Amino acid sequence: MLMIYGATGYTGELVVDEARARGLAPIVAGRDPAKVAAVGARTGLPTRPFSVDAPDLAGVTVLLNCAGPFSRTAKPLVDACLRAGVHYLDVTGEIGVFEALAARDAEAKAAGILVLPGVGFDVVPTDCLALHLKQRLPSATRLRLAIGSSGGGVSHGTATTAVENLHAGGAVRKDGRILGVPGAYKTRAVDFGRGPRTAVTIPWGDVSTAWYTTKIPDIETYAAFPASAIRGMKLANWIGPVLKWGWVKRAIQARVDAAPAGPTLEERTKGRSFVWGEVEDDAGGRAEARLAGPEAYALTALTAVEAARRVLEGAPRTGFGTPAGVFGADFILGFAGVTRDDVG
Repeated sequence: MLMIYGATGYTGELVVDEARARGLAPIVAGRDPAKVAAVGARTGLPTRPFSVDAPDLAGVTVLLNCAGPFSRTAKPLVDACLRAGVHYLDVTGEIGVFEALAARDAEAKAAGILVLPGVGFDVVPTDCLALHLKQRLPSATRLRLAIGSSGGGVSHGTATTAVENLHAGGAVRKDGRILGVPGAYKTRAVDFGRGPRTAVTIPWGDVSTAWYTTKIPDIETYAAFPASAIRGMKLANWIGPVLKWGWVKRAIQARVDAAPAGPTLEERTKGRSFVWGEVEDDAGGRAEARLAGPEAYALTALTAVEAARRVLEGAPRTGFGTPAGVFGADFILGFAGVTRDDVG
C-alpha cells in the first residue's frame, strides 16, 4: 500500500491526482485532519491524519513524503519507516536532508528498506543527466549542472523552504567535500537550447546527490534568473545576519502565504523546464548535454508517482539511493514531453 504524506499541500495534491490517474489508490495523509478529510472526500481515497511526531504506518509498504520543509519532516518519518520496515521516498531538494539520509544507509539496509529522497524535479532530471554525462565521459572530475524554465512559478512549500535558508548562502562540492560559498558567487552563460541565459550558482540538491550517483568530486549547480533576482541574491550575502532574525523571516513568510499556492493549471500545462550539464576530465575531455521537459511541478507529479509505483512492485535495492542511481540515467526519458540531446 502506498501512503502519500503531505497530500493536502500544493505538490501533494498534484501527486495524489497523478497516482489516481495511474490506477493507484494511495492513503491520503497529513497533519491537518480537516484538510486530509477534504482531499479524501474529493478523491474517494482512504485517509489517515497524523503529525510527523506520531506516524501511523500500519499496512503501508511505501511512504511518499510531499510535506516540506523536509528539514522538519524527513527525519521523524524515516525513523518511523525504519521501525516499521516501510520504504521511504520524498521530493526534497535540500542538501542537508540528502546528506542526513545518506548517513543512514547502513540503518536502512539493516531494516531492509529503500530510502530514496529527491524523486521530484528536485532532483530526477538533473540526477539523470549527471549520470548520462558520467557514462559519456567516465574519467570526468568536474560536473556543472544548470536549471531553467519558461512559465510556471513556485509553490508555498518551495518558497517556505527558501525563506528558511535565506541566510545560508550557497554550496558547491570540491574534492568530494561540500563547501559553503556566497550566494550567486559564480555567473556563467548557459544555453538550454534557446540561446544564452545568465545563470548563477545555487545550492541545488545535486551538490549532494550527484556525488553519490557519479562520484565526480567537483560539482557546481546553477540556475537561470533575471538580472533583478541575481542582484537580490548577491545583496543577501551582505545582509545575511539580518535574514536570520525571526521577525524578518516572519514578514517574508507572510508575503509567501498571501501569494497563490503555486502555478495554475494553465501555467503548468504551458510551462517547460530545462536542464543543461557538462563534464570535464583532467586530460581535457569534455561532454555536454541538454534536457527539456514539462513544467517542474507537473514533472514532479509524474516522476514521484512512477518512482513510488516501481518501489511498490519491488524495491530494486535497500539502503540510501538517488533517483538515477536506483532507476538509471534513462529514467527521465520515460515521461511524455521529455527530450535529451548531446550537444558536445
